Amino acid sequence: MTREKENIMTTAQTLRKFEKVCEILDGHGRDPAKLVPILQAVQAEYRYLPEEVLAYVATSLGLPPARVYGVATFYAHFALKPKGKYVVHVCDGTACHVKDSDGLLVAIRKYLKLEPGKNTTPDLLFTVETVSCLGACGLAPVMVINENVYGQMTPDACIAAINTIMESEVAR
Repeated sequence: MTREKENIMTTAQTLRKFEKVCEILDGHGRDPAKLVPILQAVQAEYRYLPEEVLAYVATSLGLPPARVYGVATFYAHFALKPKGKYVVHVCDGTACHVKDSDGLLVAIRKYLKLEPGKNTTPDLLFTVETVSCLGACGLAPVMVINENVYGQMTPDACIAAINTIMESEVAR
């Protein structure tokens, strides 16, 4: 294959890879002032912000890559590492901590076989994170999986909730 054909194929592959990103950029008029909503939409699509996508967004918006990366790292809700389909947030606020939210976290991590320093399962099904407060102190200890709130949790109840999700995934 000639060098020219290789370059054409590489360009076509890149365009296919970033087709959804292009749709997002076009949907926001490729306006650099809309960087945050663009990154939010990209993260909704990929469940995180891949490095090559950040570079592509920067180039497409005519922004320095450092600026796009700076915005992506400034806001806590942006993730630069892949997250699971289901994000498990375990509250570690005062009320939850006093009612042993750490025990929930230990049980979940053990059940999902998450090694120290790893928050996401290898199959990208679950990501486990702690949060400072979920604002549901009366339900302590609390866990949220995506948008579903689970209150007055025990380690066994956490595992049961995760099992229910796993079983629904297998049934699909």
